[in-house]
Amino acid sequence: MADRLLTAIVGGDTLLGQELKEVLESRKPSPRVILVSASEEGTSFMAEGDEAVVLPPMTRENLEDAKAVFLAGSQASSRRAKALGLTAKLVDLTGALDSSVPHPAATAIFRFLLAAAQAGKIDRSLAHVYEPASERGKRGIEELQQQTIAVLNFQKLKTDVFDTQAAFNMLAAYGEEAEEGLDVVEARLISHLETLLGGRIPMPSLRLVQAPVFHGYSISVWIRFAHAAPVEALTGFLSSSGFDVRAEEPPANAGIAGESGISVGAISVDRQDPNACWAWLVADNLRLAAESAVARIEDLA
Repeated sequence: MADRLLTAIVGGDTLLGQELKEVLESRKPSPRVILVSASEEGTSFMAEGDEAVVLPPMTRENLEDAKAVFLAGSQASSRRAKALGLTAKLVDLTGALDSSVPHPAATAIFRFLLAAAQAGKIDRSLAHVYEPASERGKRGIEELQQQTIAVLNFQKLKTDVFDTQAAFNMLAAYGEEAEEGLDVVEARLISHLETLLGGRIPMPSLRLVQAPVFHGYSISVWIRFAHAAPVEALTGFLSSSGFDVRAEEPPANAGIAGESGISVGAISVDRQDPNACWAWLVADNLRLAAESAVARIEDLA
């Protein structure tokens, strides 16, 4: 990126596309970034401050000069981008292609287990992952917002994205007519985590739950070691591995918007099993995905 190569973001008007742009522009030196529409309808527009920004359509002509193309639109647009036969490196953030960036929750759990394994041999583990509405993009955010207002005012709920009530609710599954089932997302998360772990650490049992929050992952992790839970050593290895360890007050998803990295706290021995312990992880889902995608391009470069 030292020569400011051209980088394109397909879906530049999405939450993830905007997060990518911010992360890329924070790099020194930063690449030249163009935003491209993921819509099949061609040119689109978005507001940036007080100005309207034009996003050209996703065509081979508009992308042929780019050396890296981030796919942050929809799974359908990612497949269309691949079919263009571009020479650029493609990094998919939608889960549609083999070049997909790992699910952000898979990244967080992987990094945590990798650090925990330095503290002692892991027998088994489990994780409950609480999914925010922003993982469903702007439409997920807007639907949760509308539902929240509607519930308080006894109005009809909009259910185009979740096909059920997500506001003030914890969901183990979406409605049958949802655009993408929560079970499908959970299966992708598990697959990505298995690939990251590569058999080095036992695969945890995992459950994905839709939480009534707009932004940020919260993850409850339980680990059982082969010996007494090494809480002090675990805390030290997490800190040296780059985690933001909150010893005094556990982190909360509402306080990590726009922040890099993974915060962890509430590390304590399981009251029913002295060899096991609990931990509470939070991370900005969009920032974590965007930074993972940029890191992949930098590694390839």
